Amino acid sequence: MGGDHAPREVVAGAVMAARDHEVPLILVGPSRRIRALLAEYDAVGNLSIVHTDESLEMGEGALASWRKPRSTIAIACELMKHGKAGALVSAGSTAGVVATSAVRLKTQHGILRPAIAVTLPTRPRPTVLLDAGATADAKPEMLVQFALLGTAFAQIRLGVARPRVGLLTIGAEPGKGNKLTKKAHELLAASPLEFAGNIEGHDLLRNTVDVIVADGFTGNIALKTMEGTLRVAVDELKHALTSSRRAKLGAALQRRELTTLTDRFDSDTYGGGVLLGLNGAVVIAHGASRARAIAAACKLAFDLSEGKLIDRVREQLGSAARPSRFRFVPLGEREPKEPRDPREQPGDGA
Repeated sequence: MGGDHAPREVVAGAVMAARDHEVPLILVGPSRRIRALLAEYDAVGNLSIVHTDESLEMGEGALASWRKPRSTIAIACELMKHGKAGALVSAGSTAGVVATSAVRLKTQHGILRPAIAVTLPTRPRPTVLLDAGATADAKPEMLVQFALLGTAFAQIRLGVARPRVGLLTIGAEPGKGNKLTKKAHELLAASPLEFAGNIEGHDLLRNTVDVIVADGFTGNIALKTMEGTLRVAVDELKHALTSSRRAKLGAALQRRELTTLTDRFDSDTYGGGVLLGLNGAVVIAHGASRARAIAAACKLAFDLSEGKLIDRVREQLGSAARPSRFRFVPLGEREPKEPRDPREQPGDGA
């Protein structure tokens, strides 16, 4: 029921995912309305339906998770908790989806805050950016955990055995940035991850690393700025290719290459962002998603469930927790020193 074009486009996308990608789906919402839409696609009986009348409105924020305990998102989370579903897909309010799923599914053991991971259209393979908006006020330790989550996601989604991690800040040098990024750089450099150092905004689409880490405030602005720029660039390209007969002829000769280019920059082909760090895979599709984007989101959720995303994240957290000579020990947890013998004098070889 979430999204600007719900429920029609969501149901159409679900039917597309079931038919084209063989994704087993459960639709959560008002059963009579959903069944009527399924009848239009001759799909009644092909997809399961779980009834509920409550749903989160697009303008509702985090508090909706408490005000609507029987919302579609809350019921979907309960299905996951009881093993009846392996992942969740919604195009609804990001704040509502994040808050409700965090309350219902809980964060994985050791995870401080969840993060939204998105894939950027880089070549030769996509790049993972996180956090894209789940945790705006992050701490340095959280950015290290985001790097762990992004590494696990890149291993499953991109098939990269040892993803390279970059920290998004205002300069490539280790000392560049604010207090948050400077401390995060120190912690990442001492972690077992393949940390490649700082990257800047102009590196977002250069594929210099496999995983780009940022706090949710910075990451969301970077993502939306990039999406807007790409949209304008594609629109300008289309205008240039249709401005004259000669341009139209050239475009016709390059139709296949131009289609490939626009598809690569089309966010609908990537399915949406993935909320990482919870006890379940949650895919948040764009609010303006049409059927094609919903189908891609369902396929992404299915792949993450089949790839055992939660287990992979747990493995990454376990490997990061192994002791090393760089391990940071909080002051309150350090072992007390042995009391010094007052008879010892400096220079006694003690």
